[in-house]
Amino acid sequence: MSIDPYASATSIARDIASGRVSARELTEFYIERIEQLDAAINAVVVRDFDGARAAADAADTTLKAGLVLGPLHGVPMTIKESYDIAGLPTTFGIPAQRDNIAKADAAVVQRFKAAGAHFLGKTNVPINLADLQSYNDIYGTTSNPWDLGRTPGGSSGGSAAALAAGMTGLDSGSDIGGSIRNPAHYCGVYGHKPTWNVISPEGHALPGNYAVGDLSVVGPMARSSEDLAVAMDVCAGAGRLDAPGWTVTLPRPRKALLADYRVAIWADDERAPVDSEITDRIAHVVEALARAGATISDSARPDIDLDAATLTYKYLLHGAMSRRTAPEARAKFAQMVAEGADDDASQRMVTARGQTQSHATWLGHHHERTRVRQQWKAFFSKWDILICPQTVTTAFAHDQGPPGQRTVLVNGDAQPYFQQLFWAGLITAPYLPSTVFPTGPGPSGLPIGLQAVSAEYNDYVAIDFTRLLEREIGGFVAPAI
Repeated sequence: MSIDPYASATSIARDIASGRVSARELTEFYIERIEQLDAAINAVVVRDFDGARAAADAADTTLKAGLVLGPLHGVPMTIKESYDIAGLPTTFGIPAQRDNIAKADAAVVQRFKAAGAHFLGKTNVPINLADLQSYNDIYGTTSNPWDLGRTPGGSSGGSAAALAAGMTGLDSGSDIGGSIRNPAHYCGVYGHKPTWNVISPEGHALPGNYAVGDLSVVGPMARSSEDLAVAMDVCAGAGRLDAPGWTVTLPRPRKALLADYRVAIWADDERAPVDSEITDRIAHVVEALARAGATISDSARPDIDLDAATLTYKYLLHGAMSRRTAPEARAKFAQMVAEGADDDASQRMVTARGQTQSHATWLGHHHERTRVRQQWKAFFSKWDILICPQTVTTAFAHDQGPPGQRTVLVNGDAQPYFQQLFWAGLITAPYLPSTVFPTGPGPSGLPIGLQAVSAEYNDYVAIDFTRLLEREIGGFVAPAI
């Protein structure tokens, strides 16, 4: 049979289970595409083709014996470089970690394998996972399959590029400042940032880091919302320390039609102005929702002090990133986070030396974050979904200049590079789940993705909403490569 490189992981698994194609055939197909396409894109930077072939053969043997390992039986996939896979390097793009070879699989890797999937390799990241692009001195620069002169985003840029180029069946990234959502938007794929800690991040860390990181989550990336839901089924659950005492039971969606949804729209904000190409696309989505009978408001907002909430996110982000950053890199990251601040309080957030904040200061912002969580809970008692931008432009041209000199053009005006973190932080700090869904290419010819945000723990609600919306506006579109 002919193989569709852009098929969803769930349809791939069905084809394998039915005998229409073998896991080995699919694995060889994706290996061939990587070898053919990835010299230009540079997404799958750590490769384990022999291991993938062996795992595919084992999946085929198991199936012949009448056994199906799980919902992803035989599916070849990739995963972000920052996840441990035993025997492969985990560097976070940091040259000093070049020789760090993982001794065991990350929890997410274990769960995907238990569900029947196997790994072709790992995908590229920016150094320390701390950029909106994906390049480093170990693996080089990853390009966007829609336009090789542009970034696929960061920090899960390699993952999004591999999916968009049809070089893998499924992937998983991580997100603290839009690192799943930003690349999904730039590359035209689906990405889900889960509620904080509903998927164990164990094994997504460099040596010496053991605790669950604040803000940061791990979550799936795919070419369909159905794949996101299956990946959540596979991966959600407590880590080893928590498993004896608690389990994860996420609410399932109860609404069968878009007409049943109450949808708030937040299309733009003066704190991070959004390019008209994206706001126009939001208006198009609103029209589709209106035709489907959804209840819509473009003025509903949570009752929060946005400036204070944004400052709290910046403090928490700096603390979380400083925790996992080598001392010599802290000053650089502090500068990156503080850039674009237009008030004294934000400027005081970090020092030129990148010193970490005191624990007392962190606790103060943690209390503020908890108050904001309560305010979002009240908002989502009245609204089911919030639709908003993920970031302010479509994919921009590669820019590896000094972070302090980078800008993005929004409606022809240069805006600070990291100012656009507003849209990611709005959702990240209060632990909200968000599914970025593709809406197709815009007038520029580049993909546009938007966030569908739901209440804490309503991950499946956000994902299923995008499934219903796909019927109205379409879903994944393949680039012309």
